[in-house]
Amino acid sequence: MRLRIPAWLLALVVSMTTLADPPVVAIVIHGGAGKLDPKTLTEESAKARHAALAQSLRAGHAILQKGGSALDAVQAAIIVLEDSPLFNAGKGAVFTSAGRNELDASIMDGRTREAGAVGGVTIVKNPILAARAVMEKTPHVLLTNEGAEAFARDIKLPLVKPDYFRTDHRWRQLQEWKKKKAESGQTFLDDKHADYFGTVGCVALDAKGNLAAGTSTGGLTGKQFGRVGDSPIIGAGTYANNATAGISCTGHGEFFIRYAVAHDITAKMEYQKKTLAAAAREVVQQKLVKAKGRGGIIGIDAKGNIVMEFNPPAMHRGSIDKKGKLTTAIFK
Repeated sequence: MRLRIPAWLLALVVSMTTLADPPVVAIVIHGGAGKLDPKTLTEESAKARHAALAQSLRAGHAILQKGGSALDAVQAAIIVLEDSPLFNAGKGAVFTSAGRNELDASIMDGRTREAGAVGGVTIVKNPILAARAVMEKTPHVLLTNEGAEAFARDIKLPLVKPDYFRTDHRWRQLQEWKKKKAESGQTFLDDKHADYFGTVGCVALDAKGNLAAGTSTGGLTGKQFGRVGDSPIIGAGTYANNATAGISCTGHGEFFIRYAVAHDITAKMEYQKKTLAAAAREVVQQKLVKAKGRGGIIGIDAKGNIVMEFNPPAMHRGSIDKKGKLTTAIFK
């Protein structure tokens, strides 16, 4: 006996399938916020930066389109930026006052609230890989310096000689910083010398509704060797919670640590029921500005809404939103 399905029922099923919303995916990145004069940025340099941002976005978004995880997308996007000499992370990291490159990174899973981070590494080619390995292969959250490097060596992550991270323009920045310091007696914490903060970061939302965030940096030019900023500090420079948002920060790290910026934004969403945009605006444009802390954040909420909020003149940034539109920008 054949079961005959009425035509109207078939039509209803087809209609419901057609009307069903496709899975929402989105990705946002930053390449650092700070003081950058458009007049000093050549057309060639601007094109190169926009191209690198777009390459990073496409690397992460391709994973999301195939049903991959937000964690994998964040990692892929950040690796592109770490491998570029244009940004203050990985290959393009700045120098400490002692003339070393010391790198920090972190990553967080919004579904499980698990996280991993490394600080002060000097031979790990892609610190974001080490951060994720700390999350997935150890019971810890943060490993630093020689301990982090020994761990990376044990699990056979790609290692390089310290001079791999040396670039001429970053070395010149250090010499300029030393000259300014000698002339004025000020430190890197002073406003006149905190002209540009690097750091790269990414937040992604995958088709399963999971958020992830990651951040990687070389820190501040002229920083005291051994200094660790906000980038590897969960809740300060990186945070992700499926119930609220994923956040990655860039800026003057000491302020982001003291004000727990990444977590504060998500807390305002959770407890005060603020939107991501409203929470980010309050923290970045009011709290940080009042404290004289400069920088910015990128974020995605559980619905795929993207925010890129910053208070200095510039922040390298880009996104592919839930409609698939790719945009990159540097200045306000």
